[in-house]
Amino acid sequence: MMIPAFSTVACPKWTLEQVADRAAAYGFPAVELRSFGEASRRFACEPMLTGNQKTLGLFRDAGVSICSVATSAIFDHIVDPPVIGNVFGDVEAGVRLTKQAIDLAAAVECPLVRVFPFEIRGGKSRKQAVAMIAERVLRAVDHADRTGVRVMIENGGSFSTAALLMDILDRAQTPLLGVCLNVAVAAAAGESPEAGMNVVGDRLMAVRIKDTRDGRPVRLGEGQAPVEQAALTLAATGQRVPLIFEYDAAWFADLPPADQVLPAACKQMFSWIAQAGGRRPVPRPLPATR
Repeated sequence: MMIPAFSTVACPKWTLEQVADRAAAYGFPAVELRSFGEASRRFACEPMLTGNQKTLGLFRDAGVSICSVATSAIFDHIVDPPVIGNVFGDVEAGVRLTKQAIDLAAAVECPLVRVFPFEIRGGKSRKQAVAMIAERVLRAVDHADRTGVRVMIENGGSFSTAALLMDILDRAQTPLLGVCLNVAVAAAAGESPEAGMNVVGDRLMAVRIKDTRDGRPVRLGEGQAPVEQAALTLAATGQRVPLIFEYDAAWFADLPPADQVLPAACKQMFSWIAQAGGRRPVPRPLPATR
């Protein structure tokens, strides 16, 4: 059963308390918290700016699960020049940010951390890039062992489809790593929701949907992205994973505010569940690998 959720990129000026309270009021069982790291002040709801026990209490009291901590971590940094670049280049930035997010997620009883691959750089072949990225991802993912947290890598950059992303997962070979399928990114690269979910199979950990028209975010169901197709395809799989609505108000200053968009989005997501013959999910912690 898919779990309707929204990302806090929709509401960067809300506090964590406002996120929890409004998620409950709108009917969302879960939310995804966007994080830029422990020193960031970009979002008022940056989870690393608040004590973990306070965050946990806020969402418990609201009856809302934190389904994911979404980071900007990437693993494509090129060592240049060779050898000495390891000293002066921050090749460990993605690993370090992921480990911080894993610690946060474990403390607030969140089962998932989102990261990206990203580009093939420095004249490397795809095979070389996959090996490099997979090795770094593994160093980060190993930190999640016995925490109850898993890491999901989201398609993007040179790995824009689920099929391309699976090269990294097949190389890494760990149950602690799965996929967050960004439907809009995959569709732009020519991959349908059915094809993406089919190739990922049981390594699917979340599905991210956003709706756009002429490159701008719009209300869910009013754009050109295959969002309904993605929701119904996910429902048909029977997998209990978050369906995360991403409304990019953080990056577009002139959009209608989140409180005018999220309530209708929640109703739309539950209508897809009903259309697929599913029941309204109970807001409880998502399963985790220990």
